[in-house]
Amino acid sequence: MAKEISAFIKLQIKGGAANPAPPIGPALGSKGVNIMEFCKQFNARTQDKPGKVLPVVITVYSDKSFDFIVKTPPVAVQLLEVSKAAKGSAQPNRVKVGSVSWEQVRAIAEDKMQDMNAFEVESAMRMVAGSARSLGINVTGVAPWENN
Repeated sequence: MAKEISAFIKLQIKGGAANPAPPIGPALGSKGVNIMEFCKQFNARTQDKPGKVLPVVITVYSDKSFDFIVKTPPVAVQLLEVSKAAKGSAQPNRVKVGSVSWEQVRAIAEDKMQDMNAFEVESAMRMVAGSARSLGINVTGVAPWENN
């Protein structure tokens, strides 16, 4: 018989760096989850991605047990990493902070495809390019779908 779900908790934690300090401790403690057990499991599962920001969705059951799913890093974090920009632009329509190529956009879109609501890589690439524009990052070159 399936367990009854009591809550979902969504957090963004750096890989291999979960500890009981805020924001993790209070979020899990309020639901009655064993905080140290989560930290040990999360750190073990993400030890190959140290320092990368990883979204995690924790499913808490009525008997205080839990499961969690680690997702791929957010598009904005990947774009900033690829463009070597410290942070996004305060005025993205005027001040540009970096640039990425369409090949880099494709790589990010393919990596993030499982977490996006797109069926084709081109659609995901358009979403990633939109995020880049919102961050003040130029996408250089000609879009692959404009070569026809």
